[in-house]
Amino acid sequence: MMKIAPTLLCYISLFCGIQTMMAQEKTETNNDSVPKIEKFGLRVGVDLSKPLRTLIEDGYSGFEIIGDFRVTKRFYAAVELGNEKKDWIEPYVSSKTSGSYAKIGFDYNAYENWLGMNNAITVGLRYGFSSFKQELLSYRIYTDNPAFPTETIYEPIEYSGLTAHWAELIISIKTEIVNNLYLSINAQLKNRISETQPDNFANLYVPGFNRTYDYSKFGVGYGYSISYLIPIYKKKSLVKVGGD
Repeated sequence: MMKIAPTLLCYISLFCGIQTMMAQEKTETNNDSVPKIEKFGLRVGVDLSKPLRTLIEDGYSGFEIIGDFRVTKRFYAAVELGNEKKDWIEPYVSSKTSGSYAKIGFDYNAYENWLGMNNAITVGLRYGFSSFKQELLSYRIYTDNPAFPTETIYEPIEYSGLTAHWAELIISIKTEIVNNLYLSINAQLKNRISETQPDNFANLYVPGFNRTYDYSKFGVGYGYSISYLIPIYKKKSLVKVGGD
Protein backbone atom coordinates (compact mmCIF):
# COMPACT_ATOMS: atom_id res chain seq x y z
CA MET A 1 0.00 0.00 0.00
CA MET A 2 2.82 2.38 0.81
CA LYS A 3 4.41 1.61 -2.62
CA ILE A 4 1.18 2.43 -4.47
CA ALA A 5 0.74 5.90 -2.87
CA PRO A 6 3.84 7.52 -4.44
CA THR A 7 2.90 6.09 -7.85
CA LEU A 8 -0.66 7.43 -7.53
CA LEU A 9 0.61 10.84 -6.48
CA CYS A 10 2.93 10.82 -9.48
CA TYR A 11 0.05 10.11 -11.90
CA ILE A 12 -2.11 12.78 -10.26
CA SER A 13 0.69 15.32 -10.59
CA LEU A 14 1.24 14.37 -14.25
CA PHE A 15 -2.49 14.62 -15.00
CA CYS A 16 -2.74 18.02 -13.34
CA GLY A 17 0.28 19.23 -15.28
CA ILE A 18 -1.21 18.12 -18.61
CA GLN A 19 -4.56 19.77 -17.80
CA THR A 20 -2.79 23.01 -16.88
CA MET A 21 -0.87 22.99 -20.18
CA MET A 22 -4.06 22.32 -22.19
CA ALA A 23 -5.91 25.12 -20.44
CA GLN A 24 -3.04 27.50 -21.12
CA GLU A 25 -2.95 26.57 -24.83
CA LYS A 26 -6.74 27.02 -25.08
CA THR A 27 -6.47 30.44 -23.46
CA GLU A 28 -3.72 31.46 -25.88
CA THR A 29 -5.78 30.21 -28.83
CA ASN A 30 -8.82 32.16 -27.71
CA ASN A 31 -6.69 35.26 -27.27
CA ASP A 32 -5.41 34.88 -30.87
CA SER A 33 -8.90 34.33 -32.33
CA VAL A 34 -11.97 36.54 -32.40
CA PRO A 35 -15.57 35.63 -33.25
CA LYS A 36 -16.86 36.55 -36.71
CA ILE A 37 -20.58 36.64 -37.48
CA GLU A 38 -21.62 36.17 -41.11
CA LYS A 39 -25.14 37.01 -42.25
CA PHE A 40 -27.18 34.83 -44.60
CA GLY A 41 -30.37 36.15 -46.10
CA LEU A 42 -32.21 37.81 -48.97
CA ARG A 43 -30.86 41.05 -50.46
CA VAL A 44 -33.30 43.08 -52.58
CA GLY A 45 -32.94 46.42 -54.33
CA VAL A 46 -33.25 48.48 -57.50
CA ASP A 47 -30.94 49.48 -60.31
CA LEU A 48 -30.49 53.26 -60.00
CA SER A 49 -29.04 53.70 -63.50
CA LYS A 50 -32.35 53.05 -65.27
CA PRO A 51 -34.44 55.69 -63.43
CA LEU A 52 -31.53 58.09 -64.00
CA ARG A 53 -31.52 57.32 -67.75
CA THR A 54 -35.29 57.80 -67.77
CA LEU A 55 -34.82 61.33 -66.41
CA ILE A 56 -31.96 62.48 -68.66
CA GLU A 57 -32.28 60.43 -71.87
CA ASP A 58 -35.01 61.27 -74.37
CA GLY A 59 -36.91 58.29 -75.68
CA TYR A 60 -35.94 55.90 -72.88
CA SER A 61 -37.71 54.59 -69.80
CA GLY A 62 -36.96 51.57 -67.66
CA PHE A 63 -36.64 50.00 -64.23
CA GLU A 64 -35.02 46.89 -62.77
CA ILE A 65 -35.47 44.98 -59.51
CA ILE A 66 -32.50 42.97 -58.26
CA GLY A 67 -32.15 40.24 -55.67
CA ASP A 68 -29.70 37.68 -54.38
CA PHE A 69 -29.64 35.00 -51.70
CA ARG A 70 -26.47 33.82 -49.99
CA VAL A 71 -26.23 30.06 -50.39
CA THR A 72 -22.69 29.44 -49.05
CA LYS A 73 -19.84 31.58 -47.79
CA ARG A 74 -18.84 32.50 -51.36
CA PHE A 75 -21.82 31.77 -53.62
CA TYR A 76 -25.04 33.74 -54.10
CA ALA A 77 -28.09 32.86 -56.19
CA ALA A 78 -29.06 36.00 -58.14
CA VAL A 79 -31.95 37.31 -60.23
CA GLU A 80 -32.85 40.56 -62.03
CA LEU A 81 -36.29 41.51 -63.38
CA GLY A 82 -36.92 44.57 -65.50
CA ASN A 83 -38.82 46.46 -68.18
CA GLU A 84 -37.53 48.87 -70.83
CA LYS A 85 -38.82 51.12 -73.60
CA LYS A 86 -36.47 52.61 -76.16
CA ASP A 87 -36.97 54.89 -79.18
CA TRP A 88 -34.44 54.30 -81.94
CA ILE A 89 -34.11 57.25 -84.31
CA GLU A 90 -31.65 57.03 -87.22
CA PRO A 91 -31.47 58.79 -90.60
CA TYR A 92 -32.54 55.65 -92.47
CA VAL A 93 -34.82 53.97 -89.93
CA SER A 94 -36.75 54.78 -86.77
CA SER A 95 -38.45 52.34 -84.40
CA LYS A 96 -39.75 51.80 -80.89
CA THR A 97 -38.93 48.82 -78.65
CA SER A 98 -40.69 47.83 -75.44
CA GLY A 99 -40.71 44.69 -73.34
CA SER A 100 -39.71 42.84 -70.18
CA TYR A 101 -36.78 40.64 -69.27
CA ALA A 102 -35.43 38.32 -66.60
CA LYS A 103 -31.89 37.26 -65.74
CA ILE A 104 -31.08 34.38 -63.39
CA GLY A 105 -27.75 32.93 -62.28
CA PHE A 106 -25.17 33.11 -59.51
CA ASP A 107 -22.38 35.31 -58.11
CA TYR A 108 -19.07 34.28 -56.57
CA ASN A 109 -17.51 36.59 -53.97
CA ALA A 110 -13.75 36.74 -54.57
CA TYR A 111 -13.11 39.27 -51.79
CA GLU A 112 -11.89 38.27 -48.33
CA ASN A 113 -13.40 40.77 -45.91
CA TRP A 114 -11.57 42.31 -43.02
CA LEU A 115 -13.08 41.69 -39.61
CA GLY A 116 -16.38 43.53 -39.23
CA MET A 117 -16.78 44.24 -42.97
CA ASN A 118 -19.36 42.79 -45.37
CA ASN A 119 -18.22 44.04 -48.77
CA ALA A 120 -17.93 41.97 -51.95
CA ILE A 121 -16.18 41.81 -55.30
CA THR A 122 -18.21 39.29 -57.27
CA VAL A 123 -17.96 37.53 -60.61
CA GLY A 124 -21.20 36.06 -61.87
CA LEU A 125 -22.96 34.33 -64.75
CA ARG A 126 -26.53 34.93 -65.92
CA TYR A 127 -28.99 33.42 -68.35
CA GLY A 128 -31.09 36.22 -69.82
CA PHE A 129 -34.49 36.07 -71.50
CA SER A 130 -36.50 38.92 -73.03
CA SER A 131 -40.02 39.14 -74.44
CA PHE A 132 -40.70 42.34 -76.41
CA LYS A 133 -42.23 44.05 -79.42
CA GLN A 134 -40.84 46.32 -82.11
CA GLU A 135 -42.73 49.08 -83.91
CA LEU A 136 -41.20 50.19 -87.20
CA LEU A 137 -42.11 53.87 -87.53
CA SER A 138 -40.35 54.82 -90.75
CA TYR A 139 -37.69 53.59 -93.14
CA ARG A 140 -35.91 54.94 -96.18
CA ILE A 141 -35.74 53.09 -99.46
CA TYR A 142 -32.30 53.66 -100.90
CA THR A 143 -31.61 53.73 -104.62
CA ASP A 144 -28.74 55.00 -106.76
CA ASN A 145 -30.95 55.38 -109.81
CA PRO A 146 -31.58 59.11 -110.41
CA ALA A 147 -34.90 58.29 -112.04
CA PHE A 148 -36.14 56.92 -108.73
CA PRO A 149 -35.12 59.22 -105.86
CA THR A 150 -34.72 58.00 -102.31
CA GLU A 151 -38.08 57.71 -100.57
CA THR A 152 -38.95 57.53 -96.85
CA ILE A 153 -41.95 55.38 -95.98
CA TYR A 154 -44.06 56.43 -92.97
CA GLU A 155 -46.31 53.46 -92.37
CA PRO A 156 -45.95 52.14 -88.79
CA ILE A 157 -45.80 48.35 -88.52
CA GLU A 158 -45.88 46.52 -85.18
CA TYR A 159 -44.11 43.19 -84.59
CA SER A 160 -45.08 41.52 -81.30
CA GLY A 161 -44.17 38.24 -79.62
CA LEU A 162 -40.43 38.64 -80.20
CA THR A 163 -37.96 36.91 -77.89
CA ALA A 164 -34.21 36.86 -77.24
CA HIS A 165 -31.89 34.65 -75.16
CA TRP A 166 -28.36 35.43 -74.04
CA ALA A 167 -25.56 34.55 -71.62
CA GLU A 168 -24.00 37.25 -69.47
CA LEU A 169 -20.80 37.71 -67.51
CA ILE A 170 -21.17 40.28 -64.73
CA ILE A 171 -18.51 41.80 -62.47
CA SER A 172 -19.71 43.78 -59.45
CA ILE A 173 -18.37 45.68 -56.44
CA LYS A 174 -20.68 45.91 -53.42
CA THR A 175 -20.06 48.14 -50.39
CA GLU A 176 -22.02 48.13 -47.14
CA ILE A 177 -22.52 51.84 -46.40
CA VAL A 178 -24.58 51.32 -43.23
CA ASN A 179 -25.81 48.19 -41.49
CA ASN A 180 -27.41 45.90 -44.14
CA LEU A 181 -27.61 48.68 -46.79
CA TYR A 182 -25.42 48.26 -49.88
CA LEU A 183 -24.35 50.32 -52.88
CA SER A 184 -22.91 48.53 -55.90
CA ILE A 185 -21.63 49.09 -59.41
CA ASN A 186 -21.39 46.46 -62.12
CA ALA A 187 -20.27 45.88 -65.70
CA GLN A 188 -21.83 43.30 -68.00
CA LEU A 189 -20.58 41.47 -71.10
CA LYS A 190 -23.35 39.71 -73.03
CA ASN A 191 -23.37 37.04 -75.74
CA ARG A 192 -26.62 36.63 -77.64
CA ILE A 193 -27.63 32.98 -78.04
CA SER A 194 -30.77 33.33 -80.15
CA GLU A 195 -33.50 35.79 -81.10
CA THR A 196 -36.61 36.12 -83.22
CA GLN A 197 -36.62 38.99 -85.72
CA PRO A 198 -39.34 40.76 -87.69
CA ASP A 199 -39.54 40.09 -91.41
CA ASN A 200 -37.06 42.25 -93.34
CA PHE A 201 -36.16 44.16 -90.17
CA ALA A 202 -33.42 43.54 -87.59
CA ASN A 203 -33.82 44.09 -83.86
CA LEU A 204 -31.98 47.32 -83.06
CA TYR A 205 -32.54 47.15 -79.30
CA VAL A 206 -33.47 44.26 -76.99
CA PRO A 207 -34.74 44.99 -73.44
CA GLY A 208 -32.21 43.67 -70.93
CA PHE A 209 -29.61 43.07 -73.63
CA ASN A 210 -29.36 46.70 -74.85
CA ARG A 211 -28.15 47.70 -78.29
CA THR A 212 -27.49 44.80 -80.67
CA TYR A 213 -24.62 46.54 -82.56
CA ASP A 214 -25.76 45.57 -86.05
CA TYR A 215 -25.07 41.87 -86.62
CA SER A 216 -22.68 41.31 -83.70
CA LYS A 217 -23.76 38.76 -81.08
CA PHE A 218 -22.07 40.71 -78.29
CA GLY A 219 -23.48 43.45 -76.11
CA VAL A 220 -22.43 45.42 -73.04
CA GLY A 221 -24.18 46.96 -70.08
CA TYR A 222 -23.67 48.55 -66.69
CA GLY A 223 -25.61 49.30 -63.53
CA TYR A 224 -25.60 51.17 -60.22
CA SER A 225 -27.79 49.71 -57.53
CA ILE A 226 -28.89 50.13 -53.94
CA SER A 227 -30.07 47.09 -51.97
CA TYR A 228 -31.00 46.01 -48.47
CA LEU A 229 -30.10 42.71 -46.82
CA ILE A 230 -32.87 40.95 -44.89
CA PRO A 231 -30.95 38.64 -42.51
CA ILE A 232 -32.58 35.23 -42.12
CA TYR A 233 -29.91 33.49 -40.07
CA LYS A 234 -26.32 34.00 -38.95
CA LYS A 235 -23.24 31.82 -38.68
CA LYS A 236 -20.52 32.36 -36.08
CA SER A 237 -16.90 31.33 -36.56
CA LEU A 238 -13.50 32.07 -35.02
CA VAL A 239 -11.03 34.08 -37.05
CA LYS A 240 -7.33 34.05 -36.15
CA VAL A 241 -5.75 37.46 -35.77
CA GLY A 242 -2.26 38.68 -35.08
CA GLY A 243 1.08 37.20 -36.09
CA ASP A 244 2.44 33.67 -35.75
